[in-house]
Amino acid sequence: MAEVTITIGDRPHTVYCQEGGEARVRLLGQMLDQRWPAAMRASGGHNGERALLFVALMLADALEEAERRPPAGAAVSEAALTRIAERLEGLADALDSEGRGPLE
Repeated sequence: MAEVTITIGDRPHTVYCQEGGEARVRLLGQMLDQRWPAAMRASGGHNGERALLFVALMLADALEEAERRPPAGAAVSEAALTRIAERLEGLADALDSEGRGPLE
């Protein structure tokens, strides 16, 4: 097990992870720390536990939004659909001219 110290809101936290996962844990810690100031404002500056709750809610909101959004490049343009349809029609015509029916 590897030991990593991440800082969230000027407070160090030591966590353990698999060997080789240290950079990933540091990156995740940075994501939490970036949201910390907004979380502290949202919590009214009361305590770190409540601020961590707000950080978790912010990240859950971002995750839910990302899951609803289609992946970049997933949408097929109208022009691409037209080209695909034309190619399929051309293939169907070629099969018909060879004497094969559409389901043969």
